[in-house]
Amino acid sequence: MVNAIPQRIVSLVPSTTGSVVAFGAGARLVGCTRYCSEPAAALRCVARVGGTKNPDREAVLALAPELVLMNREENRVEDLEWLAARVPVLAQTPVTIEEASAALVELAAALGAPDAATPVVARIAATRRQAHDATRGRPRRRVYYAIWPKPWMTVGPGTFVHDVLAAVGLDNVAAVDGPSARYPELSPEQARADGVDVVLLASEPWAFDAAQRDALCASGRFGAAQLVLCDGRDFSWHGAHLAVGLERALRCAQTLAGADQ
Repeated sequence: MVNAIPQRIVSLVPSTTGSVVAFGAGARLVGCTRYCSEPAAALRCVARVGGTKNPDREAVLALAPELVLMNREENRVEDLEWLAARVPVLAQTPVTIEEASAALVELAAALGAPDAATPVVARIAATRRQAHDATRGRPRRRVYYAIWPKPWMTVGPGTFVHDVLAAVGLDNVAAVDGPSARYPELSPEQARADGVDVVLLASEPWAFDAAQRDALCASGRFGAAQLVLCDGRDFSWHGAHLAVGLERALRCAQTLAGADQ
């Protein structure tokens, strides 16, 4: 529970770190993870306290934080519980766009800037309406969203990426035929058998690049599916970046839909 406006903030979630800066509280950030990369200029002098899965908990405490920002999926439960027993922690784990919007409102209030979230949430809502109108009555493409190649892994239902895919008119091939794990292993051959139309090769957590895409195309493992590189932040970052990311995800989906025309 946050009882006062925190003046010393540590963020252990990259997308939330960006939200802190976007909401005007960047000067109060005293610590973040090594994966917190945006906006680079605002984070140049912020202390790094390890990764999302292996933060240096003592280093976090040494920064005397008045608020630590965490996520139950990106951070380990043991780290969350250890820190929450010692300092104020706000843990947010949205798995839908609606929950992400609510989390942004909650975060802005915790930072003492409740109005800062208003334009961001409004922009997200406007894009959702646009996506609904744009995809209504149109054929939906079956998509494999690749997050890891060793072994091949994708996203299942109950994940934030899954909700973003659905919102922009794309059917998640790992979920359309029934329930599956949150992050299931799914080989290219199985995806091909399931009738995948498009493979989105995300930039994170695995950094797929053009060379890997071209090698996959040459291998034919995904059959005739279209292989497309995408910015993983646009589909997985639930912070303030979502205001821009959802627009970009929608443009990506519309480009894919146009390929069928």
